[in-house]
Amino acid sequence: MSEEILKALIQLFAVISKQDGGVTDAERKYVLRFFEEQLNQDSIPEYMALYDKFTGYAVKSDSQASDATSLQDSLRALAVSKKINQTLTQRQKIIALIEAIGLINSDQHVSNQELIVLETIATVFNISEASLLLTRQFVTEYNLGGFNVNNTLIAGNTEGLSPDTQFWPQDLSGRLTFIRIEEVDLYFVKYIGKEELILNSLIMIPEKPYLFSVGSTVKLPKGLSIYYSDIITRFSSYNRTEKLSFKVEHLEYSFPNGMVGIHKIDIQEPGGTLVGILGASGSGKTTLLKLLAGILDPNNGSIRVNGKDINQTPNELEGVIGYIPQDDILMEDLTVYQNLLFNAKLSLSGLTEHQISEKIENILTDLGLEHTRDLRVGTLLNQKISGGQRKRLNIALELIRQPAVLFVDEPTSGLSSRDSENVMDLLKQLTLLGKLIFAVIHQPSSDIYKMFDKVIIMDNGGYPVFYGNPLEAIAYFKSITNQIDQSKVICETCGTVTAEQIFNIIDAKVVDEFGNFSDKRKINPKKWYQYFKEKISPSPVHEEAEAPGSTFKIPNLIRQFIIFIQRDVLSKVADRQYLLVNLLEAPVLALILAYVIRFNNSSDGGYIFRYNDNVPAYFLMSIIVALFIGLSVSAEEIIKDRKLRERERFLNLSENSYLLAKVTLLFTISAFQMISFVLIGGFILEIKEMTFHFWLILFSCAALANVIGLNLSSAFKSAVTVYILIPVILIPQMILSGLLFNFDKLNSSISNKEYVPVLGDIMASRWALEAMATHQYINNPYEFQLYDLESQASNANYKTAYWSKELENKVNFISNNFLDSTDAVNNQVEKSLQVLKTEINREEFKGSLSNNPDSLFARSNVSPKTLLALYRYLNDVDKRYSAIYSDAVRKKDLLLSILESSDEFDFNPDVLKDLYYNEKIAELVRNTGTKDRIIEHQGRLIRKIDNVYFNPESDQALLNYRTHFFAPHKSFMGVSFATFWFNVGVIWLMTLVAYILLYFKVLERIVHLYKLSRT
Repeated sequence: MSEEILKALIQLFAVISKQDGGVTDAERKYVLRFFEEQLNQDSIPEYMALYDKFTGYAVKSDSQASDATSLQDSLRALAVSKKINQTLTQRQKIIALIEAIGLINSDQHVSNQELIVLETIATVFNISEASLLLTRQFVTEYNLGGFNVNNTLIAGNTEGLSPDTQFWPQDLSGRLTFIRIEEVDLYFVKYIGKEELILNSLIMIPEKPYLFSVGSTVKLPKGLSIYYSDIITRFSSYNRTEKLSFKVEHLEYSFPNGMVGIHKIDIQEPGGTLVGILGASGSGKTTLLKLLAGILDPNNGSIRVNGKDINQTPNELEGVIGYIPQDDILMEDLTVYQNLLFNAKLSLSGLTEHQISEKIENILTDLGLEHTRDLRVGTLLNQKISGGQRKRLNIALELIRQPAVLFVDEPTSGLSSRDSENVMDLLKQLTLLGKLIFAVIHQPSSDIYKMFDKVIIMDNGGYPVFYGNPLEAIAYFKSITNQIDQSKVICETCGTVTAEQIFNIIDAKVVDEFGNFSDKRKINPKKWYQYFKEKISPSPVHEEAEAPGSTFKIPNLIRQFIIFIQRDVLSKVADRQYLLVNLLEAPVLALILAYVIRFNNSSDGGYIFRYNDNVPAYFLMSIIVALFIGLSVSAEEIIKDRKLRERERFLNLSENSYLLAKVTLLFTISAFQMISFVLIGGFILEIKEMTFHFWLILFSCAALANVIGLNLSSAFKSAVTVYILIPVILIPQMILSGLLFNFDKLNSSISNKEYVPVLGDIMASRWALEAMATHQYINNPYEFQLYDLESQASNANYKTAYWSKELENKVNFISNNFLDSTDAVNNQVEKSLQVLKTEINREEFKGSLSNNPDSLFARSNVSPKTLLALYRYLNDVDKRYSAIYSDAVRKKDLLLSILESSDEFDFNPDVLKDLYYNEKIAELVRNTGTKDRIIEHQGRLIRKIDNVYFNPESDQALLNYRTHFFAPHKSFMGVSFATFWFNVGVIWLMTLVAYILLYFKVLERIVHLYKLSRT
């Protein structure tokens, strides 16, 4: 208290004392006692002299009348009160008013003039008539009509009191009165009686009012205590309609590696209680909090809220439990209001938009956040709001849905002492509404420690060592260690409680023979736990039968999906850097890639698409870019939301709605990225008439990469890990795309001479490249007109130039060696016969062999006659396919002449080829660069030339999709599909499988099991 305020109070006391004939000895003694409580001994005479000067006590006796008039005293009281009013808080004004009433009542008489002065003071101090009446009756014990259940609690003798007063039966002959000044939430206590009561280590003077501040304790004669928490709980619970019980029985928990995390503990608490969980680092505070909140499943024991087990029947407790983690889990790119808005929409769907908005505005006001309403939250490194405001917003996100039980992990970490007290005061206020709050605190200050109603103290190894009142904790540990000042738990002069002394006692070290502290503790955690089990048990709490009421109601799945999308869109739009990078990444890469590989290979030095040898490489790099962008844009999505999702776990929101919202937004981003890539790359390289199909392939790859990225983001905790894995995913896509390395020339353990190897089939790049290349070749404006005829010609040419020639070589070998009976020759003849049999049976045209049985190809039946039949058949084949080839070539020439001469078609072969046809793509899909046009493998002849012109055999199994690379069509379930659409479907099937794996967290579970196996 400043000197200026103290002097003003002295003047006020003087004005009051001079009423009713002047200052009396009783009044002077009252003022002296006030100074003794407020000042040191050296300062008391100075201020008493000042008081005597103002009252004239030094020159007048008690019997002399004061010459002050009523009007003068009132005016003086008014002036002094106004001066005090400018410097005191409302709470300090109430305390000053109590002292003024005590001074008036010190002579056991209150005159009308004194009441007028008192009312003047109250008016200037803006103290309500109800509070003035309550305080006056509390101090004077006269006409107690102002006492009622809302503002008064009487312990002990209640004789002569109204039945409307709130009573607390205690074994006292005297009367202990507590009052609550509701407008400032202050409590006062007074005792009238002969027993010796102790308030905060000081003996209470009968009939003297005391401020009953946070953390105060009244010791009763028989060893019982009344705590501050008891008083506020009784005042708040009287008006509380909702009842709450929280019971924990035999709770135990062990980590997956078998180490005990929490040893057996029992907890029982009603609503309206603030419970602190204290302990050193590694003592299991957060583990216990997560167990109590239902985040971790206990190995043994039960946790019940109003009789409902939170682990067995979580659906019956929806919205009842709230959890606030240590880190501020906020949508950093959204404003304060938007954070609350989306949280409310996900948990209070039963309210209208207006009701939700009103609720948000109220909570912003209640938490002092109204001026930050439209500010972005920002990151810890780039804060837009202060640390204290972040904490309050973090709490507000839970309070918006009003959970009955709230778990808070380290609410004061990283905050200043003032902000810490504000946050804890907020939590304390919530308990007055009937909430039960558990808060983990590491090193509480005295003021914060006294706010707790109960504390649970943990020791290293997850051992609970105390559970009870915070002030009793100090006495408990002192008594265990036989300290001489066991009853001294609070400073007599300043009211400070040092919680640190508890941990000093718990962690006290043994002194060695040299007088130095050793590393060995005097009492180890296990011993403290034994004391705990022997001496401490929770006070029984009546278990309520009905589940706590709740306004909690989650929206339906579609509404959740929409809310999640809205939240993500606003978050991404607000992050301008993210938006700019994602909008520019694809077009910049397209510009660089296309510009670098725009190769001028024409005779006149100009650029012609037809002769750009880099187009196949561009196709592959486009696919890799799509996969890379798809992975990078989704790499952090779930990692970034992991803590937010853990918090929202208590809402029981749909995982599918959340994931579909993520996927939808990522697909939208990828669609835009790929269209910009295709347009710019196609413009520079002059790829025409293929925009949609190229975009569809690249978008499909990016979409698959999006979902793969979400899988990685779900499985790993660090974005750095995901980014490191991206090359591990992309490099195999390049190697097994079919462009860099021919599938025929891979390691023999994975390659396949006839089909694309299975390892290649699981690569999206293989499907995408095949789709792009075949579509560009078959459907470009030049080739599209001629493809069917060229296909006929190519297939006929293959039969005559390669297939029949190879079979003829087989017949020649048999003819030259069928009389040789050596084993080596027999084996070769057998193999040749098997190839002939297989190939002729596969051939649609049977000719003269149409009625010949398979025995024709038996080694024992080989004769000149059978050989002649084979020669005749192969000759027929040559004639047939030569005719087909000639007919196809003739029709092609005729078609070209018609197209060139027709006015209906603008068809110039050379111009169209230059614009739409690419020689390197043609070489790639036709495989014209291969040396082996036909090979023998496992008794069959495998075609290796003109892949894009021949379809796989139609008699394959219904589910067998496998074909050679760059096949123009594929069959599945008996239906033939163009390769482009089939491959697009395969990529989207991969995407669906990846989404299913994401939904069921398969990769996350595998990683988790791997970690467990390593521990």
